[in-house]
Amino acid sequence: MERVLLTGAAGAIGSVLRTGLRGLGVPLRLLDVRPVTPGPGDEAVTGDVRRLEDARRAMAGCAMAVHLAAIPREADFERILDANIRGTYNIFEAARLEGCRRVVFASTNHVTGFYAVGDPVTPESPPRPDTYYGASKAFGEALGRLYHDRHGIEVACLRIGTFAAAPRTARELSTWLSHRDAVQLVRRCLEAPDVGYLVLYGTSANTRRWWHSPGWASIGYQPEDDAETYADRVEGDAADHRFQGGEFADAPRPS
Repeated sequence: MERVLLTGAAGAIGSVLRTGLRGLGVPLRLLDVRPVTPGPGDEAVTGDVRRLEDARRAMAGCAMAVHLAAIPREADFERILDANIRGTYNIFEAARLEGCRRVVFASTNHVTGFYAVGDPVTPESPPRPDTYYGASKAFGEALGRLYHDRHGIEVACLRIGTFAAAPRTARELSTWLSHRDAVQLVRRCLEAPDVGYLVLYGTSANTRRWWHSPGWASIGYQPEDDAETYADRVEGDAADHRFQGGEFADAPRPS
């Protein structure tokens, strides 16, 4: 497979992916603001996606990119603007300028976090972000649509659920994405012949999952794990949250 750029390679998801994808023989270029130790055949680049020149330097010669680098939680708007909005623009623009043909964009379930628990949600449902963070990822999805339609870049947007080694709360019985399934999901997005423009929810095969993604079949994603295995070990109750975004979305209840 052609070389793949992985941004945010030192982060929680990036650390799992760079190991999991390496085992599949995918040559990686690892970008992070922190130094990353590359594995055999990999390259490491220290840089900041908030600077277009760094994004271009990392993107040069890569046929595909997995864009993870971002603030992965709620923060003040200026920080979100710089890292998640400007940084995502820089990655898509670097892909255009450097001839990268496919970008896998790490979006989030918080794009639709203000749907009530129990509401059926698919990638076709209108965005209802629960935070500046969720809104920044909705922007990234829209930007990906623009770069696909105007510049022909293939874009897969992954609305990642709760990425963890195991679910820890009742909510996560619906939202969990296991490490193994995360590697498979990204791998399928990289290996599919043509993804066009695609939005997918990133979860494991959870019996209680809220979100449904018809696009899983189009890339051959078949998750292997189910959070139900951990149902007798989690904390709390599903009724702890009114909205699917959980603590990101829950406003104080009237007294």
